[in-house]
Amino acid sequence: MEEAPPQIRLIAGLGNPGPEYAATRHNIGFMVVDQLAAQFGSTWERSTKWDALWTKCGGALLVKPKSFMNRSGYPLFAIAQFYKIEPPEILVVLDDLALPLGRLRLRSRGGSGGHNGLESIIMQFGAEEIPRLRIGIGQAPPEGSVDYVLSRFLEEEKPIVRSTIDRAVEAVKCAIDNGLISAMNTFNPESIQGQQN
Repeated sequence: MEEAPPQIRLIAGLGNPGPEYAATRHNIGFMVVDQLAAQFGSTWERSTKWDALWTKCGGALLVKPKSFMNRSGYPLFAIAQFYKIEPPEILVVLDDLALPLGRLRLRSRGGSGGHNGLESIIMQFGAEEIPRLRIGIGQAPPEGSVDYVLSRFLEEEKPIVRSTIDRAVEAVKCAIDNGLISAMNTFNPESIQGQQN
């Protein structure tokens, strides 16, 4: 018998804490889990032990690490250990410079792609088999990516961002309810293209 694919039990949105980083490109992971929590009527609770905000979303845990992005792995690893959650049962929601604004890409494993938050998580768990939902924030200008990822979305980008967050929330819910493979088949760009042809 084939082994059943792991169920998603923990969703981690990545971002930087503090009002100065709110609504920046690098914080789109926070924006997605915030909207998800709002849809479920869930209230965030602060855990000083884990240095994170957390709440329940159906049968899954929602987490926002409150350490800075490049230390995201520490609180996430502590929570996963406490609840006995394995790496393939975690879905990390993060921004991606390499994807066009508004593009979603779900993967079950892989490297960090240069993302400091994901790199920290992979290092802490010692595993690349950690599902992730990458959200395109558009390519940085040649002068550098640091200022770009910490900038806010332009006024003309905001409608795309809102619809992207809506789709990302649906993708996360699909992964929780129907499994990661189903969400990948529904929300990855190649799947959507296939449906349109």
